[in-house]
Amino acid sequence: MERIIYVLQFTGHAAPVEGASGVLKATTSAPSCEISTQVGMHGLRSELRPGDGGTALFESEVTMTGDASFKESGTISFGEGGNRLRFSTVGQGYLGPSADPKQSTGAVTWQVDGGEGQFEGATGLITSNFLVSDSGEVVDNHFGVIFLR
Repeated sequence: MERIIYVLQFTGHAAPVEGASGVLKATTSAPSCEISTQVGMHGLRSELRPGDGGTALFESEVTMTGDASFKESGTISFGEGGNRLRFSTVGQGYLGPSADPKQSTGAVTWQVDGGEGQFEGATGLITSNFLVSDSGEVVDNHFGVIFLR
């Protein structure tokens, strides 16, 4: 069994689904990147830099289940080769106020429900920490651990 670990920062938008109360559609993308994290005398520093390679595309449907809770399911396509993961929420996600009054912050864990191409039969977990602005702009940081058969 092969294990893949990935870290990507997705940006895009979330908007209400017409005719569906409490449902949002999120559409984001993430370029290939390099991330460095350094722990030292001055505490913690990190940097995200563009990397060689293609783009990942994310689409999901978010259903609010309470004032600050939600369920989500969707897909992530990695590159142009038909390599796509399907995912759904483990438990419930959280969405609430942030230190910036113009943004909300949230977190969710997704289980990998399978996929296509490289991800056929895949399992694993993805964690997401994200910000959503008043205008629906999304910045979503993923950390995934994917197992391939």
